[in-house]
Order: sequence, then structure tokens, then C-alpha cells
Amino acid sequence: MGRQPKFQQATAVDNAMDVFWRQGYAGTSPQLLVEELGIGKGSLYNTFDSKHNLFTLALRGYSATRLRALTARLGGPEAARPRLRAAMAELAGVGSHRRGCLMVNTICELAATDPTVAELGQGLFSRIEEAFRDAIERGQQSGELAAGDPSAAAGSLLTTVIGVGVMARAGADEEWLGRLIETAVERL
Repeated sequence: MGRQPKFQQATAVDNAMDVFWRQGYAGTSPQLLVEELGIGKGSLYNTFDSKHNLFTLALRGYSATRLRALTARLGGPEAARPRLRAAMAELAGVGSHRRGCLMVNTICELAATDPTVAELGQGLFSRIEEAFRDAIERGQQSGELAAGDPSAAAGSLLTTVIGVGVMARAGADEEWLGRLIETAVERL
């Protein structure tokens, strides 16, 4: 029987997610992961097989966490517009942090050369768009939002979130980014 690791794998994946979010995939060396996670290099490879496998686990964890938070934020009893604005700002990294969206950052860095990353990104983006569409439909049913194609509106909000996330990562003015989000939501 093999030795049990002296660390919690889920905690290590969460911590790795933070490292990859700060540094990007290429900027995160195995040595940095070992230092940041407080584990040995052998444990890193014995537990996670490769940096890439740890990275995909981190992306999956990030996606699940983001979707839970988004669903909770959009599912509340408050009016649709404030919920959508808050969700978009949180997803794009406006206000709470300036790192942008980990998935958007990763797509920009790796999607052209890594089909796993492209697939994970498309999966997350589809689920975000679905959550936006559901919130828009509820807003339309309540009369708060104008009638129209909720799928097209949700796609527009997703595109805005992605663009604002890239701009947030680039250090754009937070007030300006907030106005972009406000404009997108007000057009619903």
C-alpha cells in the first residue's frame, strides 16, 4: 500500500488555482507550485501526474465555484438588473480583484494550442450564458426587462463580461468598466 499524502488534495488544487490565476500557465513552474503548495516535487507528480493535469483540475474547480456563485447571485428575489450587474462585475473581476476571469485569461493564453482548455472554456461560457438567459427570461416575465430574444441578450452579456474581464486584467479604469457593464444591462 502506498503512503498517504500529508496534504489535502482539494486544498492543493484550490491553492494551485490561485497560483495559475496570478501567474498564468506558462508563468507557473513546477518549482513555484511546489513552493506555493508546500509539497514536495515528488508529491506533486505522484498526486497530480503533471502540471497540466493539476491545471485542468484547477480550471474545473474554478468553473464549478464560479457557476455556484453565479447561480446563487442570479437566483435571488431581487430585481433582475441589479443581480445581472453584480454578477457581471464579479465574473469580470471589476471591484473585487483585478485579475480578470481565470478562464478568460487561460483561453487567451492557451485555447489555440490546448483543446482541453478550449473545451473547458466553452463549457463554462455556455453555462454562464445559460444562467444569464434564465435570469433575463425571469426579468422579462416579471415585466422588468423588455421583451426580446433572451438567448441573444444572454450572449451579448457574456461577450461583455469576457471583454470587460480582459480589460480589467489589463488595468483599465474600474469606473469605466462599471459603465460598460451598466450600459449592457440597461439595454435589456
